[in-house]
Amino acid sequence: MEAPRSLEIVKAAGVVLWRERKGGDGIELALVHRAKYDDWSFPKGKLEIGEKHREAALREAFEETGMKVLLGQRLPTRHYLFRDRVKRVRYWSATRLTGRFVPNREVDELLWLPVAEARAMLSYEHDRALVDALLEQLGG
Repeated sequence: MEAPRSLEIVKAAGVVLWRERKGGDGIELALVHRAKYDDWSFPKGKLEIGEKHREAALREAFEETGMKVLLGQRLPTRHYLFRDRVKRVRYWSATRLTGRFVPNREVDELLWLPVAEARAMLSYEHDRALVDALLEQLGG
C-alpha cells in the first residue's frame, strides 16, 4: 500500500554560507533569491537518487551559488510542509573555497548581508532559527 502524499518525506540538504565581514566586524550571510518562488533563503535542494546528505549540500551550494564550499558543523535539521509533503532539510554551516555567483535558472540573485539584515530579509521563520544556531556555533 502506498503512503498518502501528505506522509511522504522529501529529503533535502543545504548550507548556511557565511564569511567574515571586511574589517573583522562580525560576519555576513549569503542569501539566495529564487525568482520562481520570489523568496530569500539559504542554498538547498532535494537529494538525488543514491546521494548522501553531505554530497547534496555541496552540490546544491555549487549549483545555486557557483561556489565550491567547505562544510563546517551540522546545523539543526528543519522540517516544514511543502506542497502537502513534509520536507526535511539537513543543513551545515559553510564557507566559500572558490568560485563566484553567476545568475542561473534557479537563483537570480545572491546577497551577502550582515546578520541583522539577513535575518530580516529571510522569507521563512525556519531559516531564522538557522541563523541563531550558526551564531551559537561561532560563539556569539
